[in-house]
Amino acid sequence: MGNATPYRAVDRRRMLAAAALGREVAPLEPAPGDVAPYGTVRGSIIDVSPHLIVVEDDAGEEHRLVIAPWATAWRGAPIAPAELPLRANVIIRALHGGTVADRVWADITRITGTIRSVSGNRDLTIELDCGPHRRPRSVVVPYRATGRIRVRHPQLEPGYLFDAIGMIDEGTTLALLPATSQPPYRANAVPPPPPAYRGVQPTISGTAVWGDFEEYGVAYPMLEPGDAGCEDAGVSCTGLPYLSLGSVLHVLNECDRRGNRLPIVACGCVAGRFCDRCLECGTSERGRIVELSTTAYVELGGELTKGCFNVRVGLG
Repeated sequence: MGNATPYRAVDRRRMLAAAALGREVAPLEPAPGDVAPYGTVRGSIIDVSPHLIVVEDDAGEEHRLVIAPWATAWRGAPIAPAELPLRANVIIRALHGGTVADRVWADITRITGTIRSVSGNRDLTIELDCGPHRRPRSVVVPYRATGRIRVRHPQLEPGYLFDAIGMIDEGTTLALLPATSQPPYRANAVPPPPPAYRGVQPTISGTAVWGDFEEYGVAYPMLEPGDAGCEDAGVSCTGLPYLSLGSVLHVLNECDRRGNRLPIVACGCVAGRFCDRCLECGTSERGRIVELSTTAYVELGGELTKGCFNVRVGLG
């Protein structure tokens, strides 16, 4: 969490680029034909009952949402919404103009990076390098989750990639669910992209994932290193074109056709090292094209505990 690029700086880049090209700033909204994104509410629970949840956002504003009869919640495991603890940090998928809670995730986090060290016997402690623009993270794999994690991440050794979904509990980051199958190669040995992919298509299909960063928008792997302030940028097995911070992408969830135009707000140098596939609605093309902020991911129909959806991306 905590990305080095403030959103307002990205917004300024968009304004300057539009002025230089003699254009108006493109609106960040769905394209014609897209299914409208879901509403989202994010904040801390200050009251909850079987029928109502009240959340205070970072600006101190209260949001009161009716809990739909079919609504589900997750906090380390499936849980009834009414059992969520006060002060839990939640993101809510909301319907009817943000007044009805459809799905609630509490204290959820995603831990993606390159393994630096592993220690412990029953509970494992993994130290991760999450890229030069994000802080290193220390994650605990509790004994009850080690079998599940090791099945999908057999190489818990320095130099290999790690990607898990979990929760933050009293300041400790717990890895509970593998977000993907671990790539068989080391982080510094990403396979090259197929030559046919380079610059010949107006849109590219692949995988969209979500990441723990605060700015609303997209982290993208193929940024000019000098522009991104990230010397590890420019790695992708998908052969994406180089773009700059502030560029706008049209991101379409191919599973339910929800789409939106989203700004590139960060370097996705870690996401670009994963050449995996998403299996949400058929098998995606290989490679992570975009890493979405949590809110943007939920708006486009993504389930945070599943970790990916099949995506088609083009310039916005």
